[in-house]
Amino acid sequence: MSAPPVPFAPQFAVTPPPPLEPAMPLSKGANVPVPASSVRVELSWTSGPDADATALLLAGGRVRGDDDMVFYNQPSHPSGAVRHEGKRPAPGGGAVDTMFVDLARVEPQIDTIAVVASADRGTFSQYRNLHIRVLDAGGGTEFARFDPSDATTETAFVLGELYRRQGAWKFRAVGQGYDSGLAGLATDFGITVDDAPAPPPAPTVSLQKLTLTKQAPSVSLTKRGATSGAMRVNLNWMVQGVSSPRKGRFASLGVTRHLDLDLCCMWELQDGRKGMIDPLARSFGAFDKPPYVLLDADDRTGARAEGENLTINLDHGGEFRRLLVLATIYEGADSFVGLNATATLHPQQGAPIEMFLDECDLPGARTAVIARIDNVGGELVVTREGRYFANEGRKGSKQLADEAYGWGFRWTVSRGK
Repeated sequence: MSAPPVPFAPQFAVTPPPPLEPAMPLSKGANVPVPASSVRVELSWTSGPDADATALLLAGGRVRGDDDMVFYNQPSHPSGAVRHEGKRPAPGGGAVDTMFVDLARVEPQIDTIAVVASADRGTFSQYRNLHIRVLDAGGGTEFARFDPSDATTETAFVLGELYRRQGAWKFRAVGQGYDSGLAGLATDFGITVDDAPAPPPAPTVSLQKLTLTKQAPSVSLTKRGATSGAMRVNLNWMVQGVSSPRKGRFASLGVTRHLDLDLCCMWELQDGRKGMIDPLARSFGAFDKPPYVLLDADDRTGARAEGENLTINLDHGGEFRRLLVLATIYEGADSFVGLNATATLHPQQGAPIEMFLDECDLPGARTAVIARIDNVGGELVVTREGRYFANEGRKGSKQLADEAYGWGFRWTVSRGK
């Protein structure tokens, strides 16, 4: 059986879309209306230590309990109104940390959502171009922007707040700093903080398996202690009760049939080198030299426990700019619709991180983008993607994935198994 055409190749530049018109920056204490039912609040900087965004849901100036604090380690509020969407690299350098707020779902008792920035082992005088923006979550229009300019020794800042007045939402630029860090700030708002002496700075390691979902799609490998050694990315799959008349193959519910998925990875290093690991192109990468990513198994059936594996060398994590992990159908199915695949990251230090490919509703989707790994100011952040692509005309599904994520490869068509 012949495989479908396989596009693959090197590089060309992709021109980004023009930026949206920015709002006029607010002065400290100023406020503006927020004419949208849902917004994204972005904390951004171009250089300085790592920083984290936190949202505090307040009733009468205080939280009602620890659940009213939304941050990287508690990424979603029980109401679903506030969600930490994680970090990504900023176009001009630095990073963006994002909170999504569905204002229509904010509980009636909550009158204010304070947006807080905390510095990781530094002070806010070290940041350049630190600012907060409020954007329409649907159209991307910028409603408000605040650039604090008087930071000195503070290690935590209330940058701004969304607040409700007479049924309408507004945003106020606050700019209140704390030398006592996030713990001191949180205590002022009613969060219970363990006041035991802090140990020497070290990554926090959680031994509990983490599942990334649409509601909580991102996690920091660095903050989970996965900072060195090998991290195995495993793909396993099973076919549910579906049939493929074109191939004349059938499967009973829960029974694996002959199906071949390939694990691939687009990679880019900090020095600009980039490429793609793809078994069909006989490009398997390398572990101890660039790209520091190795495809070490090509499972033709999905039946063995090991599945298909990529191994990422986290000892060279600082040399990565970004990675994109994909799965493609080689043979045995026409689409990811009805397939049940699981991708699991197994860092050498820290607990497994899993994500499921079980939501595809795109007929003919032959490529699934599983996850991206971004280097955000020296911190490796994993984000679940769960996006699917089908061939369109002369463009293959992997080429369309490349275009969607801006890798900039030049694609040609080849054939073969």
